[in-house]
Amino acid sequence: MRPLVHRNIFQVIRGFHTMLPRASARLRAQEKIAEIDSLSPFSSALVDSFNRRHDYLRISLTERCNLRCFYCMPSKGVELSPSENILTNEEILRLARLFVKSGVTKIRLTGGEPTVRKGISEIIAGLNELRPYGLKSIGMTSNGLSLHRRLPEFIQNGLTHLNLSLDTLDEFRFELMTRRRGLPAVLRTLDVALASLPYVKLNVVVVKGLNDSEVLDFLAMTKDKPISVRFIEFMPFTGNKWDAKKMVPSSELLKVISERHPDVMRAPDELNDTARTWKIPGHVGNFGFISSMSDHFCSTCNRLRITADGQIKVCLFDAKEVSLRDKIRSGATDSELLATIGQAVLGKQEKHVGMQDIDVVTNRPMILIGGRRSPTSLSRQPLHPIFIPSSHTRASHPRFSSSSASPRLSHLDDTGRASMVDVGNKQPTKRTATASGRIYIPQVAYDLVTSTYPLSEPEDSSSPSQVAASKARRKGDALTVAHLAAITGAKQTSSLIPLCHPLAISNISVVLSPEVYAAGSGGARRYSIICRATVSCEGKTGVEMEALTAVSVGLLTVWDMLKAVAGKEMEIGEILVTEKTGGTHDFTRTKETK
Repeated sequence: MRPLVHRNIFQVIRGFHTMLPRASARLRAQEKIAEIDSLSPFSSALVDSFNRRHDYLRISLTERCNLRCFYCMPSKGVELSPSENILTNEEILRLARLFVKSGVTKIRLTGGEPTVRKGISEIIAGLNELRPYGLKSIGMTSNGLSLHRRLPEFIQNGLTHLNLSLDTLDEFRFELMTRRRGLPAVLRTLDVALASLPYVKLNVVVVKGLNDSEVLDFLAMTKDKPISVRFIEFMPFTGNKWDAKKMVPSSELLKVISERHPDVMRAPDELNDTARTWKIPGHVGNFGFISSMSDHFCSTCNRLRITADGQIKVCLFDAKEVSLRDKIRSGATDSELLATIGQAVLGKQEKHVGMQDIDVVTNRPMILIGGRRSPTSLSRQPLHPIFIPSSHTRASHPRFSSSSASPRLSHLDDTGRASMVDVGNKQPTKRTATASGRIYIPQVAYDLVTSTYPLSEPEDSSSPSQVAASKARRKGDALTVAHLAAITGAKQTSSLIPLCHPLAISNISVVLSPEVYAAGSGGARRYSIICRATVSCEGKTGVEMEALTAVSVGLLTVWDMLKAVAGKEMEIGEILVTEKTGGTHDFTRTKETK
């Protein structure tokens, strides 16, 4: 029985107790229950073997999206379902009508990103027509990138609730996590939503070392605005490189929050709500935790999902699916569809398995299920090439192939004081120097750096010019900035190193290459970016310092660009000159042989 129905019945019972004898009141209450059930019966097809009643349906409208969040989607992309396999508007509304008539009171539209679906406004309006059958809530989960323009229309057509997916309030980190720009647009959508709806929920997936430092910043938003922030534990899906070490248990977040807000208090939860809700006294909004991994809520789960290609999933973490689309297109009646739904619901397990055993091999990536935010649905995108040098290990020690001169510190005079070397009597020659260095980064940073940054495409196929522009766009803005910084650093060497001569540099070449290689005898992979810089000039002294400065500044810039993702996990090293020509002591550095 639905909560509202229960309240009505209890009110009726209390009323009868004040007017009639107890036996008569019980009889009248039973009659009232029978009357309500006859008007809005709850189908047994939506009740599983553990007596959970499923009155909440999530419908994925599309597999496409205009973001590319790393935790929802494999780095190589996903294969999209052919367009003819996606449910039509009519099929979506037919299934929605069947579920509502069977007892569903809440429908949430998801994706991919639901706003890229053609005809979404008409779908919302069609769902709104189901209110006489018992539908009370029409919600949507969106990344908000383009929603601010259409939200008023959606609300007018019947939308009642909105969940915005927003994992960071930092613009640079937003681009790293979503592989797109657009934080200002999402915040604009939030403002429009707050002006149009009673409250808005913010979904925040928390990843350790990535955005967990922003928890208190999100809480500050609830002080004066009716926002409910829901911190979601990082969950495993195919291809999202889930790591238990990156999952922050809700208990840890609550401890951090309690240290800043010791008066935080538990708030009443909505029936069947996935979030455990808390409130800070004096704050208009609230916050909660969706602890799918550390403290699952399976016993009260009332959710069913329909994927964009028409499969019913009874559990987010269960790979089993049943095709309702095929049943519809084979001519099944509503009774036959309901029987198929009932069989799927009966197969729902009591709870999902332990987080270490969750099936991330055959279960879909999040984008193809229709959960919270999903990244872009563009099919497989090329990445930077991955190099695994067969002979390179971190234990390799280089040596010079040239002969050695007598040891001497050239920048000290006979008294030991600093002194610039006098090159006045030298003849100018063409000189070059090459240096290299490496920054070790965690895999999450490597995946973000090596991912493409194409322009947002509409759901329809892009024009040839748009496709060409997307393919031509540079990969990895962090590396682009580091490349420019390295060149600038080389040109500023004499300003940075006190005893270096200012040189008329003729050319600076910098290359930053992401690499993966096997480290040690165990063959474990390490991720890094190697910077190589070659500097040339026509002068009286060499350009080794310029090459070394270029490499150092380039790697420091990579560190600065990625520190929001992996600050304490990065390591810079192996900075050295590999080649020098044009001077008295030319050399080429070679690897040591054993």
